[in-house]
Amino acid sequence: MRMGEIELLKRIERMLPPPGRGVALGLGDDCAIFRPAGSRDDLLFTTDLMLEDVHFLRDTHPAGAVGWKTLARGLSDIAAMGGQPRFCLLSLAIAPWTDDKWINGFYRGLLELARRTGVTLAGGDLGHAERLAADIVVCGSVPRGQALRRDGARPGDAIWVSGRLGGAALGLASRRGAAWRKHLQPEPRVALGRFLRSRVHASACMDLSDGLSLDLHRLCLASGVAAELDAVPVFRGATLEQALNGGDDYELLFTARAGATVPESFQGAPLERIGTVRRGRAGRVLFGGRPLEPRGYDHLRPH
Repeated sequence: MRMGEIELLKRIERMLPPPGRGVALGLGDDCAIFRPAGSRDDLLFTTDLMLEDVHFLRDTHPAGAVGWKTLARGLSDIAAMGGQPRFCLLSLAIAPWTDDKWINGFYRGLLELARRTGVTLAGGDLGHAERLAADIVVCGSVPRGQALRRDGARPGDAIWVSGRLGGAALGLASRRGAAWRKHLQPEPRVALGRFLRSRVHASACMDLSDGLSLDLHRLCLASGVAAELDAVPVFRGATLEQALNGGDDYELLFTARAGATVPESFQGAPLERIGTVRRGRAGRVLFGGRPLEPRGYDHLRPH
């Protein structure tokens, strides 16, 4: 059976030489970190693919929503590091079925989110393929040495999450209502990420793109810890299965030291404590006293 994403990333990491000059963090987090000499800021870089028949269906997903979500995926990574997005680059491979109307709608959706978040589309590339593919690169910045990372959680830290989970999975299944809107146009939690960095002083953070069960497992692996879940905030109408294993929520999963002050909500998004970081085998997660299998969306497993 083909290896999963975590196993392949470990294999690639073993093949890589030491990071080059200025690279403060390479493979294994939401963004790479580049530290320019003499700068007061670190630069964050992330890249994400948006693929036809994998991340969207042309018969059901409007062009504007595909453009919006293409950028939202990258912005969510910047948010998870506590950064401020600066500019983006877009490479778009156009499929035979795409016409001018669809392409215009795609760019309108992407540029609307860019306008709302102060991001400049600074360049990219155009090509063609049998199926449409978009690759977004986003650059952000964060005060030197202050980026939130996945590897800072310690035993005793509280585990928190923003929003309600499972809405995007419910939307994909039902294609109606608030859940469908959440699936089509997720709101990257950029301001929340900066707040968690500067005011809460979160110990670790990542965005929830592939499901809580898998993403918490990844955070625990990076930090060398285990975790115990007490509760899961579920989007109205969604199932617990969707909340645990559904992807595309683009909320923030974070940990904070005991005694840290975390508000009940931030800009309308509820913040809820869902568990505690524990000592134990790295990556092990318990829910209701039983091991929780990491069953979220793995890009390299058959679906």
